[in-house]
Amino acid sequence: MKHHSLRARLWIGALISIAVALLIAWLGLANLFERHVERHLGTELETLLNQLAAAVEIAPDGAIRLTREPRAPAFAQPLSGHYWQIDRPNQAGVLRSRSLWDEVLILPDDALASGVIHAHHLPGPDGQSLLVRERRIQVSANPEPVELRLILAEDRAELIAARANFAADMRPYLGLIAFLLMLAALVQIQTGLAPLETLRREIGAIRAGRASRVAANAPDEVGPLIAELNALLEARERSVERARAWTADLAHGLKTPLSVLAADAERLRQAGHPDLAEDLDQLAVTMRRRVERELIRARVRSGHPPHAARAEVVEHLARLLRTLRRTPDGERLDWQITAPERVIVALMAEDLLELLGNLLENAAKWAEDRVEVQVSTSPGGQVEIQIADDGHGVAPAHWSRLGERGLRLDERQAGTGLGLAIVRDVVEAYGGTLGFGRAESGGLLVWVRLPEARGLD
Repeated sequence: MKHHSLRARLWIGALISIAVALLIAWLGLANLFERHVERHLGTELETLLNQLAAAVEIAPDGAIRLTREPRAPAFAQPLSGHYWQIDRPNQAGVLRSRSLWDEVLILPDDALASGVIHAHHLPGPDGQSLLVRERRIQVSANPEPVELRLILAEDRAELIAARANFAADMRPYLGLIAFLLMLAALVQIQTGLAPLETLRREIGAIRAGRASRVAANAPDEVGPLIAELNALLEARERSVERARAWTADLAHGLKTPLSVLAADAERLRQAGHPDLAEDLDQLAVTMRRRVERELIRARVRSGHPPHAARAEVVEHLARLLRTLRRTPDGERLDWQITAPERVIVALMAEDLLELLGNLLENAAKWAEDRVEVQVSTSPGGQVEIQIADDGHGVAPAHWSRLGERGLRLDERQAGTGLGLAIVRDVVEAYGGTLGFGRAESGGLLVWVRLPEARGLD
């Protein structure tokens, strides 16, 4: 996908959105899991805290003792991460679990109402991070009640490990969700861009001559674009028609002066000036041919051909050959034609005649004895026409220049150098291809590929 592709931009946006959404979901679910487990552990600590409060009492000598200690084995294992502790005012750790060993938990001196439980995250022994619950109670004693601070703590390492395991367990499911989201993005992008692909195909049909307008049944977002495009096509057709009318007027306007020039040449010939008359005749013929060809160039360059343009290749070939065989160059040659019975190209008839006429005249001019014409079709909707002569041919170094306006590689033969230039203009106007090569007989091989007319009666 190209960087400036709309599809690429949509994919980049979709992938970034999916990645950000899954990352947020992964972190959010992991945090929710951690908070849920922490609440569960906090509830257990509060239960143990209540049990510790129920077991504490003051001995007659004022000492603090427990009627029963918490029975969890972890409280007896040094630095196990499970701790309890009882503080008196200004005396921390009066009683504490064996797991604390010689450590004392130091809590912030915050004001606690009696029976209210506070939660803390505090550093503990051996670099542990502790989840702490504390409460204050008053225990009856003589001569007055004693206020005690009860503390339960648990290492958060197990909680952190559980969070990491949960996050790891989520990865396959997040991967599955990512796949489903990308599949949904693919469907969304394909569906969203489908009208543009349809528009591309319809414009291609217009360019190939199979349609004249873009269908209007499109989403509202594409509708204004189609309306503007159809308006542009309509304006272009009007411009093309005006150009064709202008070329026709120009041809008609030049016909009379050229006829007058030919008449003047005839009068000079009758007056005893045959050389001057021949020069005028040659000038008139050259001017007429050049005007005709320039008018053809103007027509094919004035815009795309009508969508209904079509011409039968074999029929026009036969028509041209009947004329060429009556010319000095054509009657001496053996013309070999290989073609299907019926091949229709998406060209206007006059343009196909001009194209084939120039190619056949060029081949007749340079051939020694034979000209071969082969017409074939391809599954891709192309018609290929190959014309090969048995003349001296053209050096490969000059193939790329053939068709340049006014190019003449051999001045010994008469001509204007416009024939192949006209062929190139016609081929390019209809979206075809023109190429040159060496024929098997040693002469020049010229091939053109033109769009085949389809779906037309």
